[in-house]
Amino acid sequence: MRKIIALMHLSLDGFAADANGGMNWIAYNYEVADDIHQLINQVDTAIYGRTTYQMMAGYWPTVLTKDNPEPGELHHAQWVDAAYKLVFSTTLDKVEWNNAHLVRGDVAGEIARLRQQPGKDMMIFGSPIISHEFMRLGLIDEYRLTISPVILGQGVPYFQKVQTTVPLKLTLSKTYANGLMMVHYVRA
Repeated sequence: MRKIIALMHLSLDGFAADANGGMNWIAYNYEVADDIHQLINQVDTAIYGRTTYQMMAGYWPTVLTKDNPEPGELHHAQWVDAAYKLVFSTTLDKVEWNNAHLVRGDVAGEIARLRQQPGKDMMIFGSPIISHEFMRLGLIDEYRLTISPVILGQGVPYFQKVQTTVPLKLTLSKTYANGLMMVHYVRA
């Protein structure tokens, strides 16, 4: 059965964005990008909430038309353009990005249907609000988190709507030269 993997960049104090929605505090670099690209090779479906979808749809298609895009960006742009994209939103009327499909209602039902279909794993990219719903419904099988060496104090919390204890098992922990840490947890 296909897994749901949540990929999120977090501050040390668990925020996915600062108080203004900004993410320029993320300690992202080429080394981290290379590891994330390897992870994405096991995924064929991207899951977004409305806000992240609009950010991604506004950016990644433009990389494909640049004269000299950075190779890592081009690789991701090509992957995400070809990927099946699920966009969970109650406010959007349509989605127009290549291979994007709007889901307005039954989150658990749609995921149950897709889990049974052939394919690679599915990944939630960012999207803290839809991640909250997936957490509430117990749909996330793995957490792939990058933790930047910064304390924000306030912002968009990632683990806001967890209502029950979720036992996890650490399968990977890696620290990068820039102080960022990547951790992979699976449900225990």
